Amino acid sequence: MSARTKPTSQDEALEQAFGAPVSDLYERAVRPDAPPALVRALELRSFLAVAEQQVARVRDRVHQATAADRDMDELSATDLRFDAQWMDAALAGRNGYLTALGELLRSMPPPAPVPGRAVQMTQPKITTALPPSPAAHRAGAAPGHRP
Repeated sequence: MSARTKPTSQDEALEQAFGAPVSDLYERAVRPDAPPALVRALELRSFLAVAEQQVARVRDRVHQATAADRDMDELSATDLRFDAQWMDAALAGRNGYLTALGELLRSMPPPAPVPGRAVQMTQPKITTALPPSPAAHRAGAAPGHRP
């Protein structure tokens, strides 16, 4: 199975950042006009997929070795020490990829709004006639009808 098809813990963050499912992002990344941030993010995602698979593999091996139904005579402290070292290495790699991917996503500008139909806001116009100014009466204008 390719790293492209393996799920990772960061797929949702990538989909939100780039606005498309991971499978579509890989298709966009091979185009000549692909944004460098997308190419780099998917490269980190592929490394992360492998690291997370390694973590899961070691975890499953430890669970199997320490299962309640296993014979205690089969337990090996040496094997468990090796598994602990493998787990340290796998987690360190995963954490490094998570950090690098997180920094890349944080440094990206926010996604551009999806182009669509422009929305034009209209406000009702209120028109009124102002009463004649008092200055107009003083200047000799004809007085208006008074009730």
